[in-house]
Amino acid sequence: MDNPIFFDDWAGIGRIVITGLLAYPALILMLRISGKRTLSKFNAFDFIVTICLGSMLSSIIITKSVPLVEGVVALVLLIILQFVITWLSVRSPAFQSLIKSNPTLLVHRGVYQEKAMRAERISKQEIAAALHANGNAEMSELACVVLETDGSLNVFTAA
Repeated sequence: MDNPIFFDDWAGIGRIVITGLLAYPALILMLRISGKRTLSKFNAFDFIVTICLGSMLSSIIITKSVPLVEGVVALVLLIILQFVITWLSVRSPAFQSLIKSNPTLLVHRGVYQEKAMRAERISKQEIAAALHANGNAEMSELACVVLETDGSLNVFTAA
């Protein structure tokens, strides 16, 4: 058989165990060195970087054609790029506006902001679910609903 489905050989299993035992702690160490920001509540940019890190780690562990050192260098490169981009975004408002989105007001004083809802592709049902999750049954109690940069809906009620 050229391409076994269930089992190839013990060398392949051994490679997966060894690379997993080395690559995973390397990733954890890099994440600890890079700071809390890498593991913080996600905006779209941070989410994409995290997905890429996971994909790269799985490629290092599973793919025979990716040597461990090359895979770890790729992880280091991605974390350095993420650090540089977040460093620049903190220091340059213009750069930050390219990388990150702003919160969007979806409901103001009980009135749906239809244009903003369409632009953000948020339905009235999703807003109603956020209201219910916040303990609000009626729109009239509502001051506003904001779509945050991490994709969560924040409900602010009138005092």
